[in-house]
Amino acid sequence: MEKGRLEAFSDGVFAIAITLLVLELAVPAARGKEDLAGVLRGEWPSYFAYVVSFAIIGIMWVNHHGLMHNVARVDRPLLFFNLLLLFFVAVLPFPTALLAEHLQSDGSNVAAAVYSGNMLGCAIGFQALWRWIVHDQRLLHAHIDHRAARAAQGRFAIGLFVYAGTVGLAFVNAIATLAVHGAIAVYYVFDQLAVQPSSET
Repeated sequence: MEKGRLEAFSDGVFAIAITLLVLELAVPAARGKEDLAGVLRGEWPSYFAYVVSFAIIGIMWVNHHGLMHNVARVDRPLLFFNLLLLFFVAVLPFPTALLAEHLQSDGSNVAAAVYSGNMLGCAIGFQALWRWIVHDQRLLHAHIDHRAARAAQGRFAIGLFVYAGTVGLAFVNAIATLAVHGAIAVYYVFDQLAVQPSSET
């Protein structure tokens, strides 16, 4: 199967998810003599969650683009693994809003755990997708070094274990959990799936 429709559909899901984030940024109303600047400062959890989630979705889109750049053709299982990833991407605005709403409340730990669980789901989706792609060299472009592509799994999988750790961290400190998610995003700014061309080509 050609991969054009998969990429177009995936781009649409990423675009909608990243756009929905901004809908949770309500315009605060200063009442009476309230200082608007102070009211805006009080909304910092929403802005913090928005920035982190926007960065995460944007970086995931970039990495998805890089991943698919190595793919020559897709098969039916690959389509379903891609849907698994998109399932967690599409739902990310919900845990973002949940965490922003409860970051300073008694429910912050649960909200952070839900957020981390969703991010763990994204990591599992990415891993399943890449592992399926590299299991069959015929899915990769002919110039891709198959052994190098398989070796890239190790670098790419680091986030999987860190995300799992953030589920536990969520019950210790919700703000620190969100900060760690931002740090993981920085790690994935760098192309962890960079694959050298095969020396046989």
